[in-house]
Amino acid sequence: MSELNDLFRKRIGFPENEVITFETLEIILEKSAKAIPFENLCIIDNKKREITTENLTNKILEKNEGGLCYELNSIFYLFLIENGFNAALARGVVYNHAAQSYLTLGRTHVTILITHNNEKYLIDTGFGGNLPLKPVPLNGEAVTSDNGEFRIKKVNSEHGDYILEMKLKHKDTEWKIGYAFDSRKPIYDISEFNEIQTVIAEHPESSFNKHPLITRLTDEGNVTLTNTSFTQWVDGLVTKEEIDTPRYKELLKQHFDIKQ
Repeated sequence: MSELNDLFRKRIGFPENEVITFETLEIILEKSAKAIPFENLCIIDNKKREITTENLTNKILEKNEGGLCYELNSIFYLFLIENGFNAALARGVVYNHAAQSYLTLGRTHVTILITHNNEKYLIDTGFGGNLPLKPVPLNGEAVTSDNGEFRIKKVNSEHGDYILEMKLKHKDTEWKIGYAFDSRKPIYDISEFNEIQTVIAEHPESSFNKHPLITRLTDEGNVTLTNTSFTQWVDGLVTKEEIDTPRYKELLKQHFDIKQ
């Protein structure tokens, strides 16, 4: 077993010698979503590093930080490969519901595709609070997890050949678009995502270079922290607290075990 494999299992609390099968992937996905936060702190602090296996291992598995989609799905992809899965990465475009259109930053979302028994599935550990927590088949069949319902629709658009749709638990009553992605251009080299990191860090329309954002799923729902607010979803009930800098640092340590 590699260092990455051992460290990943330790980070999410999964036995180091247990064989991971397709059927146990949902356990891994749920543990990952609760242990590893989606966050942009390195972008905000101007501490971004080159996207390499070594740097991602150091950041996420040794320093116990989180990351954005291109980091979280890259490390999960590497973990899948280590455990014998037929996996590839893919790029996509997130849908902006406020503007009722796709983001104009290009294909800056990164997701994972795996093949199992000649069927293709999407896996995503880097979509904030919108994680499927189960492999989602590309054949259109919906899956249900603790986080809601998810399905994939075949499309032909400038953004890709499929879209992920979701109906989040306690939040959505209708299906809504998560993002479009392109399955026809599989990616196996994570260094390609240095380009995405640059766009996310520098583009004026990027939402991730304005203020800190950190979120993760919990047993009861999810928690989301910015430098001005702390939001908790607990069994479908939401509470929001306006905060100052000292409280931000306190909550960062309390809920995400990150010190600043």
